[in-house]
This record gives sequence, C-alpha cells and structure tokens, in this order.
Amino acid sequence: MTVRSVGWAIEDGGGEDWATVQLDVERLTATGVASAREPEPYTLTYDLETGPGFVTEQLRVEARGSGWVRTLDLRRAADGRWTARSGDGASAEALPHLAGALDCDLGRCPVTNSMPVLREGLLERDGTVDFVMAWVSVPDLTVHRSGQRYTTLGTDPDGRRRIRYASLESDFVSDLTFDADGLVVDYPQLARRLPS
Repeated sequence: MTVRSVGWAIEDGGGEDWATVQLDVERLTATGVASAREPEPYTLTYDLETGPGFVTEQLRVEARGSGWVRTLDLRRAADGRWTARSGDGASAEALPHLAGALDCDLGRCPVTNSMPVLREGLLERDGTVDFVMAWVSVPDLTVHRSGQRYTTLGTDPDGRRRIRYASLESDFVSDLTFDADGLVVDYPQLARRLPS
C-alpha cells in the first residue's frame, strides 16, 4: 500500500487542490480539499472510494461559497447503476444516462484521472482507450455523462508517463504527465503539481 499527500495549483479557475491518496492493489481512496476563484470563490472537500479494478464506488463532495453550500453523494453499485443524492435528507436519484461508466471525474480534480490509467495499465503499455465518465462539474456539483479518450504518448527520460486526454464531446485536448504511482504531475490548461 502507498499513501501520498499531493497538491496541485489549479490553473483553470485559480486555486489549489490538496489530497491524501491511498493506493492499494487495484483500489484507490482519496480525501481532498480544493479551492478556486472562478467562476466564483469557493472551497470544496471530497472523499473518493473505489472498489476492485479502480472502479468508482462512491464520491462525496461538499462545495461552499458566499451564502451557499452544496453536497453530492455519487455512488456506483456493483451492478453498474449510478445514483446521486444532493443535500441532507434528499432521496437518491437514479442516473441511467451514466450506463457503462466505471469512473467518476470530479471537475478540476487531477486525482480522478488516475483510475482509468491504473485500471487499463497505461503506465506500462501503449494504446488508446475510450471511456464513459460520470463527470461532476464544479462548483454546481451537477453530474453529466462524458466521453473521453486516453492515448499513450510514451515515457519521458525521467520515467514519467505521458498520456493524451481528449474529450469526445468537445475539442479539448491536453497531454498529461503521470508519475510512477499513476498520479498526475502536469495537466496543461488545468493543473500542475506543487512541491510536497
């Protein structure tokens, strides 16, 4: 088991994201605190748990701004059904539009890029893989279906793996760099690792 405390400067929106990530055999858990200035100042806390194969089981998020608080409890059942609960005491809402998704993707959160990379072995092998993600936009915490493509670009001389992220629903493309544990080092246009 590996436990890492990592931080990123968030270039999209201005702010930071600090997380404690636990990596075990085919499992990842993370607890984080993030902040941003755009589109309005907010802070965000999150707890992420995956099951075997780095498949999302639960993502709990709380966002706070001036005069407002939003919460989200996003879950994926073993049979692949996704549900979301927003607010205290709210009933869980079924999210059938997320059929086929294995991963959550929390906006402006580099941790959630690790799960598909680790599950598909993209640190060790070359290839292109398409994914369906349960993308959570911030700070509104709405959940969307998001098609994404990851394509390996090779390994840098320092041993860091480069993987191209491409949205299948827009023209957004970014070449990410991952460390040996599968955590993002650099995500151009979004985030860059801060010194520990």
